[in-house]
Amino acid sequence: MSEEELIVCESLVRIYQTGSIEVQALQGLDLVVNRGEMVAVVGASGSGKSTMLSILAGIDAPTAGKARVEQWDLLAMSRADRVRYRRHTVGFVRQQTASNLVPYLTSRQVIDLPMVAARKPPKERRDRVDELLEALGVTDCADRKPGQMSGGQQQRVAIAVALANRPHVLFADEPTGELDTATSAEVFGALRDVNQRYGVTVVVVTHDPEVSGQVERTVAIRDGRTSSEVLRRTATNADGDTHVIAEEYAVMDRAGRVQVPREYREALELTNRVRLALEADHVQIHPDRNGR
Repeated sequence: MSEEELIVCESLVRIYQTGSIEVQALQGLDLVVNRGEMVAVVGASGSGKSTMLSILAGIDAPTAGKARVEQWDLLAMSRADRVRYRRHTVGFVRQQTASNLVPYLTSRQVIDLPMVAARKPPKERRDRVDELLEALGVTDCADRKPGQMSGGQQQRVAIAVALANRPHVLFADEPTGELDTATSAEVFGALRDVNQRYGVTVVVVTHDPEVSGQVERTVAIRDGRTSSEVLRRTATNADGDTHVIAEEYAVMDRAGRVQVPREYREALELTNRVRLALEADHVQIHPDRNGR
């Protein structure tokens, strides 16, 4: 890993066994996320994106391949390592607001909880709670319990909980999935703000194109592998007006495999066999016209 790389996955595999049925949730996924990035991960239901996030958050363990976050090798961690990793290196926000908070604790108490577990001094804990309540715009919810808050307020408190022990990376699994459009924008704005304010790396799994379109880099997962990336940049025209340019790239894995989008395959009737032609500055893909 280079100094810039915070997360590196290579040929990551996760296999679940249910009785006699074997399910490959990840089938050789590759991913690199640099320090300070805010990345959206998208994909259809069952594509493997939530499995990947659970592995990176230390909730699940990979079957094979390579997965590193900073100095941590996620395939070789002991139970004690996993506790330290989840307590100090990563924060996690779930889609279900009720899963992120404790029904009988106020916002102040639940933000304090991870720091109690980490044995932080009382004054440091109080200062950090006040700081996060202010940063997430929920100071007025300090003494409220989850049932006394809106869904958006609950998710912003959940982000504060995830940030309590100053993690280096924040994972969020469909954090706006239960919210309306306006509230989703507020919660995503809060994630973007903490990314910029604290320099914490943020990886968001989402199915919402409005959310994924607000980050500079969107990674698409299909069939357990990274299939494409969209990179966005802001450009200024001759009149001084700014606009966003989005460019989509197919992702090539270390074996040279590329997932050709379905609409391309259907349009050209690309099936199980294609012809490749190497040109001076590109590669051509031709359908098999022999019909065999």
